[in-house]
Amino acid sequence: MSLNTYYTLGKSGLRVSRLSLGAMTFGTEWGWGSDEDTARQLFNTYIDAGGNFIDTADLYTGGTSESWVGKFIAERGLRDRAVIATKFTYNAEQGNPNAGGNGRKNILRAVEGSLKRLGTDYIDLYILHTWDRITPVEEVMRTFDDLVRSGKVRYVGLSDTPSWYAARAQTLAEWHGYEPLSTLQLEYSLVERNIEREFVPLGLELGMGVMVWSPLASGLLSGKYKPSEGAFIGQGRLDTLKDSQNPAFQKFTERSWKIIAELENVAKELNRSMAQVAINWTANCLSIGSVIVGATKLSQLEDNLKALDFEIPKELGDRLESISRPESQFPYSFFESEIQGAIHGDKAVGLKPSGYYPN
Repeated sequence: MSLNTYYTLGKSGLRVSRLSLGAMTFGTEWGWGSDEDTARQLFNTYIDAGGNFIDTADLYTGGTSESWVGKFIAERGLRDRAVIATKFTYNAEQGNPNAGGNGRKNILRAVEGSLKRLGTDYIDLYILHTWDRITPVEEVMRTFDDLVRSGKVRYVGLSDTPSWYAARAQTLAEWHGYEPLSTLQLEYSLVERNIEREFVPLGLELGMGVMVWSPLASGLLSGKYKPSEGAFIGQGRLDTLKDSQNPAFQKFTERSWKIIAELENVAKELNRSMAQVAINWTANCLSIGSVIVGATKLSQLEDNLKALDFEIPKELGDRLESISRPESQFPYSFFESEIQGAIHGDKAVGLKPSGYYPN
């Protein structure tokens, strides 16, 4: 598949591929991932397919990921073509409280480290990795704006923050003339759909394109894991990190198995891999700007890059939507059709144009 059909990210003028290459797997320091030769092969395959959007972070594999991304881009002379997204937040020096978090001191420290490892004088998209629950959003947005004005950063975004925080950040940018947020980077898949409640309409309303991470739920939706006597069996990242405290890797549930079983059935009917169907379903959600796909083997990436070569028929898509639909929660249950009907009478449907926000 060619990835050289590019979409602007949010309301920005930054044009990116619908599938971005996740470089979290570049390096073996975490006990899984790809060695340098394999990572280079993954990178070249993605670029040769027309892709231009590479996602990494200073945290990933202790900095190896950023270093290899920069090295591979330089080897092929792609700096002007490549769109590099990298992230900051996590502590780089235990015992030093200002070597982590989202304060100005750490942001300015972190950006210099990323620039050095990437071997570049600017970052295309600089993203706050995770809300630290401490730093005022005003400090983050002013620092972002300073970095853009300095030329070290082109665009900015947030990852893994509350929706109210992102909304306040974008509103402050509008009021003060700061560089606005171009993207929200969030987890989304058939297994994890909670961003539909607030983040998807937030992105549409305030002009932030959503970048999706973990569309395969850390490999769960690839088909490599099977249920056995009340547990899941299979080798991969989820098995390696199942006992970690990271909620992104807590995916072995009864609900997950039901989703996997239906996904497998749909994939067979389409004569496609489970991974391709899962990525396709995710990419075609309203407001999704780009889907991050990662791999440790070339065969995995080659399979993932075919995910947008087909359409999922409505009947099959409805089956996936139904089996994976999140349980209704307060206050969102008050925004659903029956309650809205009590507010608006029989005219509740179609209050907004189609596509304005999910009903």
